[in-house]
Amino acid sequence: MSDFARLQGAFQRAVLDGDAGVLADLLDGPREARGVMLDVYRNAYVLRLVETMRCENPLLHAYLGDETFDAMARAYVAARPSRHPNLRWFSQDLPAFLAATPPYGDHPAVAELSALETALADAFDAPDEAVLGLADFAGVPPDSFTALVFRPHASARRLDLRTNAFTLWSALRDEESPPVVETLPASDKIIVWRQEDTAMVRPLSVEEAMLWDEACGDLPFGVLCDLAATYDDPDGAAGRVVGYLQGWVGAGLLGGFTIGR
Repeated sequence: MSDFARLQGAFQRAVLDGDAGVLADLLDGPREARGVMLDVYRNAYVLRLVETMRCENPLLHAYLGDETFDAMARAYVAARPSRHPNLRWFSQDLPAFLAATPPYGDHPAVAELSALETALADAFDAPDEAVLGLADFAGVPPDSFTALVFRPHASARRLDLRTNAFTLWSALRDEESPPVVETLPASDKIIVWRQEDTAMVRPLSVEEAMLWDEACGDLPFGVLCDLAATYDDPDGAAGRVVGYLQGWVGAGLLGGFTIGR
């Protein structure tokens, strides 16, 4: 290893992990000691990451306010040092951090609001792929339709929110005062995806969420109809599933299908 590469590694450890070993290779400045100058660099690095997190989580920032958000962001930086060269992915673990770390873990709506923002960013940046259209069904033999197995689009994300975080998010998006946090009697079923060039989000009914989750688990159309029949009006089950399927196709939520056995 060259001296330059060794120095780079030592400097990186000093910034990311607080290892002061690099000080042996640095010189004092004309006005400040080497330790002070290193601390200035460390602080500037943390401030850059905090600013990145503000940009990546604008509604969470608006909800928490500058002081609380920055304190939270600094705690995240200390707990989850950046290991990826692309800053876009730095705050990827923020929802899990907020859910598990005091005092934020005592306020689950904060983690869920973060999860919603993260899912929208992930949907926007998801890989490009073809979107299933109604014309793609033209060649399917009628007797094979019940065997169709659907594949969700790469951008699709499903969330279950135990609080009214979706209502909080909606209010913050519309620059309105967010409501008081509530724990819901039954979780909100939310789906996030990219439609053309826009990240989208909407709530699902309990039945639609159940059918979507099962469809993503490779259950064929015929079995989805059977599940719907056990959930509600059996006579209208097939029609309801067709209605959901048409909605998924129209919104660009599906990437394709295969014909199972």
